Amino acid sequence: MPAVRERPRRAWQRMLSGRRLDLLDPSPLDIEIEDIAHGLARVARWNGQTLGMHAFSVAQHCVVVERLAAVLAPRLSRKARLAALLHDAPEYVIGDLISPFKAAVGLDYKDLERRLLAAIHIRFGLPPLLEQDLAALIKRADRISAYFEAVKLAGFNASEAKRYFGTPPKGLRAPELTNLRVADAQALFLARFKQLTV
Repeated sequence: MPAVRERPRRAWQRMLSGRRLDLLDPSPLDIEIEDIAHGLARVARWNGQTLGMHAFSVAQHCVVVERLAAVLAPRLSRKARLAALLHDAPEYVIGDLISPFKAAVGLDYKDLERRLLAAIHIRFGLPPLLEQDLAALIKRADRISAYFEAVKLAGFNASEAKRYFGTPPKGLRAPELTNLRVADAQALFLARFKQLTV
């Protein structure tokens, strides 16, 4: 009896731009900012468990984190601010898994996320791996954003949010967190990207 050949598993996704992104071996050549903006505007933060008529999207979150990073470090370069804007860009294809689920999935997920982010960075002129200080700044801005999102949108009380995300710096004004329609979130993200790359 002849051996039955297994069909290779498909590990790529077709993008609306026509690109075919291999999730296991992502090429910077297959990454387009329009695909990222389109995807991130349709991915809900907090698994969609937020107040309002529309989900609070990852695209909006990325813009908030970029703005917070600039408040925390006013002399931040445009390239560093671009890195902050793109910090969750892999989620345009892998979604926004909440932290408890990421921990349950394990290191393979984190490795996939890191490879995608490195390809995205290369595509837009950033180093594949950010310097430790910049990565720490972006992480801090990300946690501050999570704190405010948790309290204003996701039903956490302040003490709960502090326990999980830390306390925002004193005197830091809370960012405006308005749940936007998908098209508006997409346009907001793309506009900010263009401002940082002209």
